[in-house]
Parts: sequence; structure tokens; C-alpha cells
Amino acid sequence: MPQMAPLLWLNLFIFFTIIYTLFLILNYFISTPSASQASCASHVPNKFNWSW
Repeated sequence: MPQMAPLLWLNLFIFFTIIYTLFLILNYFISTPSASQASCASHVPNKFNWSW
């Protein structure tokens, strides 16, 4: 079985790291947090009347 040149291994490593980082970035920005939007709508802040 022929051996791969070191530059080809470096190209593969760079290619897969770029693909992996793009995958992580896209997953971070595509996800929509629907649960937090529903909880913010029903949130009512407590108002305190301090007597001092």
C-alpha cells in the first residue's frame, strides 16, 4: 500500500478542520431557542415599594 506524502496529510487536516469549524459555527447560529422566548413573554417583574 503506498504511503501518502506529508503535504497531503496536512491538506487533509486543514480541510477537515475547516469543515468542522464551519459545521460548529452553522449549528451555533442556525439553532433557534424557542423555550426562552416563551418564558420571557410570561415573565412579570416584581415591583417593591420601599418605605424607607
